[in-house]
Amino acid sequence: MVALKTRDKLVDVARQLFAKKGVEDTTMNDIAVASKKGRRTLYTYFKSKEQIYLAVVESELERLLDAMEKVAEESISPDKKILELINAHLDIIKMAVYRNGTLRADFFRDIWRVEAIRKHFDTKEIELFRMILQEGKEMGLFDIDNVEITADILHYCIKGIEVPYIRGQIGEDLDDATGWRYVAKIVYGALGVKKER
Repeated sequence: MVALKTRDKLVDVARQLFAKKGVEDTTMNDIAVASKKGRRTLYTYFKSKEQIYLAVVESELERLLDAMEKVAEESISPDKKILELINAHLDIIKMAVYRNGTLRADFFRDIWRVEAIRKHFDTKEIELFRMILQEGKEMGLFDIDNVEITADILHYCIKGIEVPYIRGQIGEDLDDATGWRYVAKIVYGALGVKKER
């Protein structure tokens, strides 16, 4: 338990330093000093700055997954739930990137490095989509042939618009309500929902 708290503190301190100074300009010594844990303790948990950077990204993805799991547990119909899940995904990832200041530039520059540690999150998100799509199909809300393929495609579509969404390049002239009406139309059309409920 103490070891987990120490690791979490190191990750949080590193995240704050990366956000302020950037990953490149933050040293392992900076993290050790700011955490008041010492270099030996830091190196016990992380062998390199690369390892701690990946742990920071992983912790952000865990927050996102927790929030999405809460949405999936809500007592709302699957057609509304799928939109809430998409909204949660995009808004939370945008907040995480913006909250982390200069880490944002590193996130975009190191997208392939981020991709490598995102696999667990991606798998879990696809599972959430599958669960909701299956529920909607069983209730007769969604007219889809293959839940697994539809969940995969939905996941990759959402993932594909993350960067433009974070940068504010999607529907920048639209208010949120109008923008989400477009999203609902596209999603509901793809899922065979006849009309918005």
